[in-house]
Amino acid sequence: MKLSLASRAGVSWLALACSPALAQEQPADPAPDAAEEIAQAAPDAPEADADDAEGNAILVTATKRARTLQDTPFAVSVTTADTIERAQIRDLADLQSVVPSLKASQSQNQFATTYTIRGFGTSGNNIGLEPSVAIYIDGVYRSRAIAQIGDLPDVQRVEVLRGPQSTLFGKNASAGVISIVTREPSHRFGGAVEASYGNFNAVVAKAYVSGGLGPGIAASLAAGYNRRDGYLTNAFNGDDLNNRNRWFVRGQLRLDPAAGLRIRLIGDYDRIDEKCCGVVNLRRSAATTALEVVGGRVNDFRTPFADVVYSDVTPSNRVRNWGLSGQADYDFGPLTFTSITAYRTSDLDAAQDADFTSARLATGANIGQARLKTFTEEARVATNLDGPFDLLLGAYYFDENARTVDQIVYGADFRNYADLLIRAQSGGALSVPALEALTGAAPGTYFAARQGFFDAFTQHDRAYSLFASGDFKLGRRLTVTAGLNYTHDAKDVTSSSVSTDRFSALNLASFGPALSGLRAFQFLPPFLNIPNAVEDGRTRDGDWSWTARLAYAFNDRFNAYANYSTGFKASSFNLSRLSRPTAADLAAIRAAGLAPANLVGGGRFAAPEDSRLYELGLKGNWGVVSANLTVFEQTIANFQTNTFTGAGFLLGNAQKQSTLGIGFDAQVRPGSGFVLSLAATYLDPRYDRFTNSALGDVSGSRVPNIPPLAASVGLDWNRRVARSGRIALHADFNYQSQVRIAAGLVGFVTVNPDGSRDYAAARLAAQPYRREIDDLNASLTYAPRRSFELSAWARNLLDQRTITGIFGPFAQAGSISGYTNQPRTYGVTVRLKF
Repeated sequence: MKLSLASRAGVSWLALACSPALAQEQPADPAPDAAEEIAQAAPDAPEADADDAEGNAILVTATKRARTLQDTPFAVSVTTADTIERAQIRDLADLQSVVPSLKASQSQNQFATTYTIRGFGTSGNNIGLEPSVAIYIDGVYRSRAIAQIGDLPDVQRVEVLRGPQSTLFGKNASAGVISIVTREPSHRFGGAVEASYGNFNAVVAKAYVSGGLGPGIAASLAAGYNRRDGYLTNAFNGDDLNNRNRWFVRGQLRLDPAAGLRIRLIGDYDRIDEKCCGVVNLRRSAATTALEVVGGRVNDFRTPFADVVYSDVTPSNRVRNWGLSGQADYDFGPLTFTSITAYRTSDLDAAQDADFTSARLATGANIGQARLKTFTEEARVATNLDGPFDLLLGAYYFDENARTVDQIVYGADFRNYADLLIRAQSGGALSVPALEALTGAAPGTYFAARQGFFDAFTQHDRAYSLFASGDFKLGRRLTVTAGLNYTHDAKDVTSSSVSTDRFSALNLASFGPALSGLRAFQFLPPFLNIPNAVEDGRTRDGDWSWTARLAYAFNDRFNAYANYSTGFKASSFNLSRLSRPTAADLAAIRAAGLAPANLVGGGRFAAPEDSRLYELGLKGNWGVVSANLTVFEQTIANFQTNTFTGAGFLLGNAQKQSTLGIGFDAQVRPGSGFVLSLAATYLDPRYDRFTNSALGDVSGSRVPNIPPLAASVGLDWNRRVARSGRIALHADFNYQSQVRIAAGLVGFVTVNPDGSRDYAAARLAAQPYRREIDDLNASLTYAPRRSFELSAWARNLLDQRTITGIFGPFAQAGSISGYTNQPRTYGVTVRLKF
């Protein structure tokens, strides 16, 4: 039986009414309005945050209990609101400049944002793939990166939990968690307004206000607007690409109706309407010459950072997110009951130039339209005891409907373009009109405008988790933690995809060996939809995850921990035009006579991931200095890989991927307003076994696009001037050592006469493309009084330009295209706090 949204919400709140239950991402604080008391003690000061402490004294909720960073016995990075403000961090992608273990990348569109932690993370380019790095905002899971790519709203802190977190966070946290915690409404009236202006005509405006509405009721409202011209110029029509045009609004209501009971209601809405993402040509080929003959152009491949592209289609990305969540806490003696109920929707409408040139070859989008409707419910109970034993028990439910539609459509120039390629391939012996005559097709049949591939998928995903975690203190110094989670995930997928490319439907072998060499021009072969008589379009996965941890406090300032934990991520379906049967299913399909012409095997779905972590850590807080050191080995079995080919995505599993690494971070406060910080991560990621990759057997090779060394160095200086004024300097330098961007390019794989594949050229083609990052960000703030600030800031101050990703473009064999990073941005910000 399916429940409507109203029914689900009724069930959740009925549970609250019938039991002393339910509640929140942030566990109860004995003094929930401590920040207000601080502010009242200094009435001329803006309201203080609950975690204004520094270093290892910062309050975090990574264990779903309020603890200091010093007392959290695993690797966590915390970025406070003050750092976010001073470093001009707008979204999660900017966060990587101060958190070396976190990496973010974006490619075809806004949906295709990928987050990795310690080198592990699932590509965001395919709506069928949920991330291995789970994103939570105020305890609510965001199932795709698209649900949180906008500006960060009213943030109190961002916690990055490194390593598998499936025991407490359940579904799809096999590589880590990004947890965003926002400010709760305060009964004391206050807020902030800020406005920025920068190069590329950038305008950013934000506002936050909070206050009491009556006894036991407080509310807050946050809103923001971000607009900027694009930094790429489309020389075809003079348009600018890679711009910013986004806004959000977020309202919260906090209710304290009775002693021990707290309720938090949140509603948010955000929109993005941007021209993303521009692509530059990095290597020409014979196909480039052919498209120029039919009137198209590409940029000069020798100057990719001239920020000039050619496209006859203006790429568009329109994203809309909205959601409602209800969070309640109830303290009942030694127990705290918690519930988080949420409903969210995410919509994407995207278009792009599928050939990334000004020729009218192909248009479409790898994800043209997508919609997600997600309902989640978490209920848990935790003990609040002074004794040696603490326990947390919980359950989690997830229900999501996903729908995606995309297409590649031939344009008016494609027939002439294909004719040039076929004439060159055959030495002039064949042409498109000649092929139509040879195969008995009417003139104008092959490669005609508006032929193409039209994809449509729906997916229903239901999952639940049961989890428990307990802390046992053995004496004053030793704490043993044990945790257990069982997650069950069920997916049902239906497709209704069709290829209208008439040439791709031909069985060329039936016309003799002269035509067999033209298989490379069957760009959009027919598709077998699911479910069918062989493939049921269903997966049913269930697995246990667990944690075992020892934490030893040598004294109040120095402790150590040893951690073993596992993680689980369920099967994923390939919801793209390259969703093809597995080898075993393909044989059965052919035996049953279900296979259309030219049906090939591929990655219809990827098997579940299982991760494992061994971790040793030291944490120290000596007041002036705080430091954390972590040594770890992390492996993922059946790591889900997603490779872009230019026409779609190849989904598969790397049998085993591992990373041996060291993480270190420290903060030094020598006095006189100085704070120095250092964070560094060394990684050695390897494909221990990956025999069936899109580039052949790459077992033993290093995982591409993950730098061996990543480090961030920060400086903050805050000095009082005059009677109530101050001046503040912030600078952070992000370094990433040189790394190969890609292991190879699938479009360069060749087929030998015996049918075997040769991958040497594909691997060689990617070798020249490497990246090293030296990224400096800085800001200078002058505050003549406590409530007013004026800042000048810059990001990528050195204006270092790099290639962020490469791929082989659609129907252009031998060509290479790629994405570039954002150039230097700078501006001024005026901020008023009240």
